[in-house]
Amino acid sequence: MNKRSLLFLRDVLMYTFTAFGGPQAHIAVLLREFVQKRGYITEEELMELNALSQVLPGPSSTQTLVGIAWKVGGLQLALITFLIWILPSAAIMGMAAISYKMFANQAKFNHVVSYVQPVAVGIVAYATFSFAHKFLKTKVSTMLAIGSLIATLILQNAYAFPLLILLGGILSSAMETQPQENELRVKLYSNVNPNKVAYFIGILLFFAALGAVINQTSPFSLPIRLFENFYRNGILTFGGGQVMVPLLYTEFVEVKHYLSSSEFLSGYALQQALPGPTFSFTSFLGGITLGNKGYGVGGQIVGSLVAVIGVNTPGLILILFIVPFWEDLKKITRIKNSLSGINAVAVGFMATALILLVRPFGGNWVAYLLMACTFLLLKFTKIKAPLIIIMGVILGLIV
Repeated sequence: MNKRSLLFLRDVLMYTFTAFGGPQAHIAVLLREFVQKRGYITEEELMELNALSQVLPGPSSTQTLVGIAWKVGGLQLALITFLIWILPSAAIMGMAAISYKMFANQAKFNHVVSYVQPVAVGIVAYATFSFAHKFLKTKVSTMLAIGSLIATLILQNAYAFPLLILLGGILSSAMETQPQENELRVKLYSNVNPNKVAYFIGILLFFAALGAVINQTSPFSLPIRLFENFYRNGILTFGGGQVMVPLLYTEFVEVKHYLSSSEFLSGYALQQALPGPTFSFTSFLGGITLGNKGYGVGGQIVGSLVAVIGVNTPGLILILFIVPFWEDLKKITRIKNSLSGINAVAVGFMATALILLVRPFGGNWVAYLLMACTFLLLKFTKIKAPLIIIMGVILGLIV
């Protein structure tokens, strides 16, 4: 490994421990540190990688960073970069899952949590508002969002998500793509190696099918099914961790009851106070899930590993496979046009989750007030989510 690659890894490590605020803040730091200061890639290349990560399912910040690493030093550097980026926050969230039960029965802890959880819901509310403002520009996208909201509230089924995402992508692609695009699309596809495509798709489908073929009476069935659950959500998440959280809440809390709403929101609040990728939140979910099922500390560690590997694998495979072919793929309008429908459906999912998250508040006016204050602070001030979470903790300690 050459000197430039080692310097790059050092910068990645520094970035890992200072990257607060989610994908929007992450891209600003990458622009400043990796483009303007170090010149690892050009600003145009960074913007294209960021756009590509928005088109692909998976963790957008992770995919952008891994794409930069691939351009700087190839596959080996990309994989090392991925590990440096994901492991610190995932390890902290895994340890939080293991120690959660030790504090869960303490009155003071529960009192603090009661103040932190509405703040977490306020962050989700602001994310939902931001995505709606950004993506619901047309009557079609608005109708798709409303339709996905109604469908997920009625169906309450994890398999409704892939069907609705597929439908949204097909509708927007069909309605926005011009007929002359077909000739270009055929020309580009003729240059793609079908064996590589088959191998790539085969890997994705093989892992996705694991959960379905394992007998549920097997002692290993839950960890493997858990891998399939996270892997499937990794494939379905367009737009980064803010979109993933509603999907996971609906499936893990409302449908499968792997963990409680209180546990889910406590983990999400902690993740918001940490630097690094939002997808590391899954480490907490996996650990809590197997802990609730009686697997012990060893099982919780396995659950955290299974969750992190499962949810990140699809996005990692996609970015490493597609970056070399992006110059051709970005010319295909149909691919880009499908994104508007997918994003519109994702806004509906986020609105569904917001409704489900607010429901446990009941008549607790303090919770509604905290949620509203969090939303207003994020909307009208420059105060970041981690600071608001800390403010919630302090409020819970002194009130």
